Order: sequence, then C-alpha cells, then structure tokens
Amino acid sequence: MTTTTPEAVIADARERIDAIDDRIIGLIQERAAVSAVVQQTRIASGGRRVHLAREMEVLHHFSEALGKPGTSLAMTLLELCRGRI
Repeated sequence: MTTTTPEAVIADARERIDAIDDRIIGLIQERAAVSAVVQQTRIASGGRRVHLAREMEVLHHFSEALGKPGTSLAMTLLELCRGRI
C-alpha cells in the first residue's frame, strides 16, 4: 500500500494547475489574435472596431456558464482582446 503525503498531493495538484494556466494563457492569446482579425476586417469594411451587441452575447455566455464571476472574467477577456473602449 502506498501512502501519498499531503505535500505530494498539493505539489502534484499545483503542477496540474500550472499546466492548465499555461493552456488558458495560450487560448487567450489565440482568442486575441482571432479578435484582431475580426476587428481589422470590420474596420476595413467601414464598420466599428467594437460590436457591442456581440460583446453582450459573450458576457451573457460567461455569466450563464460561470455565474456572476463569469461576467467579470468575460469583461477582462474582452478588454484583453480588444482593448479599452
């Protein structure tokens, strides 16, 4: 029978969290790049850089999935991907 110490469990969990965080960061960077394409295309076709109705959809999606903290997360994500308006 192997006994795992609390310290070992915590260390393993922290390694997994760090790996997940790295994936999240990569996904945010990918999202920002795709968002830049959308913004550039919208501006080039005479539109505005930001589409507020779409941003409201994103806020609603995150709020539905994650509750009130999801709204804050979505706001931060939108700011990272399009800058402050």
